[in-house]
Amino acid sequence: MTAPLITLTWTDHVTGQQGFLVVDRLVRGVSSGGLRMRNGCTLDEVAGLARGMTMKEALHYNPENPQGRYIPLGGAKGGIDCDPQDPAAYGLLVRYLRAMRPYIERFWTTGEDLGLTQDLVDRAAAEAGLVSSIQAVYPLLDDEATARQRLTDAFRVEVDGIGLDELVGGCGVAESVLAALDRAGVAYAGTRVAVQGLGTMGGATARFLTRAGLTVVAVADIKGTIANPDGLDIDTLLTARDTYGTVDRSALRPADQELPGDAWLSTDAEVLVPAAVSYAIDTTNEHRITARWIVEAANMPVLPQAEESLAARGVLVLPDVVVNSGTNAWWWWTLFGDIGPDANEAFAYTRRSMRALIDQMLARAEADGTTPRAAAHAIVADRLPVIAERFGWYG
Repeated sequence: MTAPLITLTWTDHVTGQQGFLVVDRLVRGVSSGGLRMRNGCTLDEVAGLARGMTMKEALHYNPENPQGRYIPLGGAKGGIDCDPQDPAAYGLLVRYLRAMRPYIERFWTTGEDLGLTQDLVDRAAAEAGLVSSIQAVYPLLDDEATARQRLTDAFRVEVDGIGLDELVGGCGVAESVLAALDRAGVAYAGTRVAVQGLGTMGGATARFLTRAGLTVVAVADIKGTIANPDGLDIDTLLTARDTYGTVDRSALRPADQELPGDAWLSTDAEVLVPAAVSYAIDTTNEHRITARWIVEAANMPVLPQAEESLAARGVLVLPDVVVNSGTNAWWWWTLFGDIGPDANEAFAYTRRSMRALIDQMLARAEADGTTPRAAAHAIVADRLPVIAERFGWYG
């Protein structure tokens, strides 16, 4: 793959803190990728995430499906080096969006990512003078007013008090787990799961896996790990979360254990779902993992050298570029009109699409004798030239 099209570092004139934008590729003149905020965010991190977005978009492009209205975009990503709980964070976010306004207006569509909610991004974008954080895609729509209303309606849909936009990503992660279990002939009942992070993605994943019959035996948040070998009451824990995914410990049952923050790694479970920060699994801790599958709900949670060691031990890592791509795809399926603002339709479409991707990736890995990540990269390598030929490199 080629070098990024645009790499930009911005310094806030008020605080001196930095923000970044990397546009990896444009398709039809537009790119897609969220905006994250975390202390220690770097340009290299954002560049890796932008490349990942190019791959996610390409993976959801099906050249043999002429019925699909959503035609994937290019990949991009934004990042701000700041603790999202810092009192100065919101003002920094507004100034960043104001500085990035020319890019957002023309060719970068963005939204919530680590450390930010969509409501916060929308509020800051309006204050920064933007029509929308995804306005660059509007010229590609057949009927802009209808499409925008459809997406607005979808964001208003709630299931059991949780927004549909918070659930679709976890639905895709959960379906990735189920597809891997089905392919291995492993029953859902009795399969144990540990989840790092109980925010939007991790919480929804735990919810869907529990409803599918799996047992979530450990969850980790910023305060530590909550574990119960007989299974946690996920619905209660989800209700007891704050906006940052931290669980109120007064909601725990007597048999629930409070363990150190990294205890989820060595939990006696078949499936680990890192759904919080990047770089969570490295060469210093991968040896503690006894799970059979690691399913990357977060972006870049497993470092490459750690993944090599895990693969040598027979631990299968299902990569982020496939596993957590459902949220981004749902935005576009809805906006372009492949699905309506309906939860059942969204979940069914997400499950079908994610299962097809997982099955294709694992079949390619088996055929090529490679890891799932290498197989996903190979599928992308096949599709990008087709996308470039059909839609051009930039516009």
